[in-house]
Amino acid sequence: MIERKCIIIAGEEAGPKSNKMGGIWNVIDAEVNNLAQMLEDGTIEEESTPRIFVVGSYYGHSGSDWNKGLNRITDMSEFEDFVPDEELSTIIDELRVKGIELLAGVIKIKEIEIVYLMFKTNDFCRVVVEYKGEHICLENKIKAEAYDLIGIDSLLYEDMGNRTEYAHYLNLSYAISEFVHTLVSLREETASVYEDKLISEFASSLMPTLYVSLHCHEFGVFYAIARLKKLGVTINTVATYHATIPGRVAGHLSIKKIRDNDGSWGDGVPKNMATLESLSSYADVVTAVGDSTKKEIKLFYGIDSIVVRNGIDLEIEDIDELLDKKSKCRTKIQELTASKLYNAHDSVELLPEKIIPIFSISRIEIENKGYPDLLDSLLLLDRMVRIEVEAGRLDGDYRVVCFIITAHGPKTNLPENFPIMLNEDILIGEELRIQNMIESRGLECSKLPNGDRYVSAVLYPQWLSDHDGGFNMNVDEFMAGCIAGIFPSRYEPFLLTGLEAGKEATPSIVSKVCGFSDALSTAKRLVMGMGGVLVVDNIDLAYLETIADYALTLDYFIDTYTDDKTKYNFLCQEANLLAKDMNWQEPTKQYYEMLTGTKPK
Repeated sequence: MIERKCIIIAGEEAGPKSNKMGGIWNVIDAEVNNLAQMLEDGTIEEESTPRIFVVGSYYGHSGSDWNKGLNRITDMSEFEDFVPDEELSTIIDELRVKGIELLAGVIKIKEIEIVYLMFKTNDFCRVVVEYKGEHICLENKIKAEAYDLIGIDSLLYEDMGNRTEYAHYLNLSYAISEFVHTLVSLREETASVYEDKLISEFASSLMPTLYVSLHCHEFGVFYAIARLKKLGVTINTVATYHATIPGRVAGHLSIKKIRDNDGSWGDGVPKNMATLESLSSYADVVTAVGDSTKKEIKLFYGIDSIVVRNGIDLEIEDIDELLDKKSKCRTKIQELTASKLYNAHDSVELLPEKIIPIFSISRIEIENKGYPDLLDSLLLLDRMVRIEVEAGRLDGDYRVVCFIITAHGPKTNLPENFPIMLNEDILIGEELRIQNMIESRGLECSKLPNGDRYVSAVLYPQWLSDHDGGFNMNVDEFMAGCIAGIFPSRYEPFLLTGLEAGKEATPSIVSKVCGFSDALSTAKRLVMGMGGVLVVDNIDLAYLETIADYALTLDYFIDTYTDDKTKYNFLCQEANLLAKDMNWQEPTKQYYEMLTGTKPK
């Protein structure tokens, strides 16, 4: 009998990279690429090559995204056209009959084919289907069935502000589960067309026995696992948490909730999303990206999980090549900062080589991401730098610029000299609040040229790209060009950005809260004492001590950069070694074993 494995990796952000910063997309993309590489190089041995699918959302045009602020548009231009075989053609036709439209594309990693299926769900409210003898729209059919199967009462959520997002996740999960269901049942359905039992059995024997595995990243697709379980579809399933919704809402208070064994969700938790998240209980295996997330899953949902940490893939292995990239990108940031400062504020022209760029990048969650802590620490850093200048220990021409890269969504029609020049009319919501926080502390970059400040904060409210209207640099280039990154999160289940900085050989400062800080104890060391990735305790220390430590660690990187370039390069290499050690190979092996039962080499 012919056997074949099918691995389906699902997520709301799965598929081609849209106009959005990182996140779950990076994780899914890394898992897929590493899985294909291991199948190609023999790390994973199978008699027949498993078929790999990536399934997610399709946003075909402006306005089709459920989140109008993000306005994501799916770009499949880099994919090869997908020519489905007879089996997949039948499945796609069946889905379309059921009102489920999808777009397909292919990427080949050497000889391994990755099939991407992007489901178009925004028009489910206009597709008419039959359910229990009545003609209703597909979206209402999905909600009614979810109530019948699992008891999810979507009527309770109709008055909630996030009802559109909830409906999208339910629709997407339904579409994914219907694809899986159709795939699994195809063998029986094909054979059943023959009335003669022997012919039917013979036809069935000619088709491969499929062993299907489904890996769902994040709560937006957990309903797919639950629905398949309730329908009796036999597959292997893994549900991966990158955070928990109650934990996100509690933020830095989640640590206290864990210590107090307080599993209450709290008033600010969106009940509909948390309900979808709790459906991970239907998975065969639940995984968490870090120890704190594992504790939260148990605390809030009573579900046991296994820790599988995230990783990072290095695109440039040669450290000299990386250091050269850093130098070029740093020069570009320095020159643009100097010229934009001069043009925007009609000021004294600063020496580009004396500008010291640092950065912080994350979602726009002000308290959770620790932006108040960062700004307070920059205020302390300014006083420290001033004293060093006045004491003659630092050249008075140096200026430190901390770029805070965070945004509600992509922007167009930006002012000239953006982001040094920010018009309030381009800022919305929390962006405006951060800018006000910068100005209330007197950290505006306009104070740099005449020496009123030696340290400033520059809000960069845009998704970085080579055409973002500001520095026109991709995320990796900006990270490479800065002398350090700082991530002072008060709630951070893992912190991929810390590894992404290390990938570019950029030293960084991370809070103790972040999920990979415990891995630093085993990191390779090239510099005695303080290394290329520094951890600041923001759990047990008093607030003033924490922000003082942020300022002191930043000052350490600045002093090393200005005084001892050789030592600074060693710090860069050390940060890169940490990223290299925390690669995606081991997590991918763990996931594959959980999904298929086959242990890679």
